[in-house]
Amino acid sequence: MFELDRYLKERAVLIERALAASVKPHGGPAGRLFEAMRYSLLAGGKRLRPILALAACEAVGGRIEAAIGFACAVEMIHTYSLIHDDLPCMDDDDLRRGRPTNHKVYGEAIATLAGDGLLTDAFKVIAQSVPEGVPAAAVLATIAELADAAGSAGMVAGQAIDLESEGKHLKLDQLEYLHSKKTGALFRASILGGARLGGASAAQLESLDAYARALGLAFQVVDDLLDVEATTEQLGKSTQKDAAAGKNTYPALLGIEESHRFARQLERRALGALSGFDSRAEPLRQIATFVVERKL
Repeated sequence: MFELDRYLKERAVLIERALAASVKPHGGPAGRLFEAMRYSLLAGGKRLRPILALAACEAVGGRIEAAIGFACAVEMIHTYSLIHDDLPCMDDDDLRRGRPTNHKVYGEAIATLAGDGLLTDAFKVIAQSVPEGVPAAAVLATIAELADAAGSAGMVAGQAIDLESEGKHLKLDQLEYLHSKKTGALFRASILGGARLGGASAAQLESLDAYARALGLAFQVVDDLLDVEATTEQLGKSTQKDAAAGKNTYPALLGIEESHRFARQLERRALGALSGFDSRAEPLRQIATFVVERKL
């Protein structure tokens, strides 16, 4: 019987080891920069996005060796976004993963550069890690898609819209658009990239695209709920900040009970998208339920 908890722990160990090798300690004049990069990159966390990349690779019959470098790049980009989101000019957070945020330890300038370093180096990691046998066209498409998800058409756009929307009341479709960029884009790139490197067919990519879109939105709905319902100790970061900052959230727009129902609806949508896959997609199926039921 498949055990999700065991799977997540085993995959997290692989990813932690690969991340530590991807960004090594560095002496010399720029040593503090690399220290700051590793401080946030190796701070733990669920590692959900890179695990999804590996799970998608396996779901289409690929070997995780084909996607492990890509998975590390995804987590490097995710970590960069957290460092920058926490800055005083953005969300101004003091706590992340139970520890002081990067700029609280290293100062705003080094924190900004640490994020820049992680974002840029992520693409070098992909280019240097794809094993022989993976078509160059698949690698190029994966890199382009990840860049699109991280850049002005994806995460950066989402953050800009989020900042511009503070104090305004968005409609549901506007909120979904915001989070399809800020949160959903990297989920989608993680899953599609892992699958593509694993040799996915066009039909499999189409199904996984639908899965990824539903999963990414479900993650954000639950994230909004946790900001209302969980404690700082549970999450390892400040809570109740979204309402105070005038941010648009699903609980604020739909209410708590309806937000829970919406998350379950998205879970069903994600699971339905996997109907054509065999048991190799079981990790993806159980991760969809895990995302909706998580408490941190």
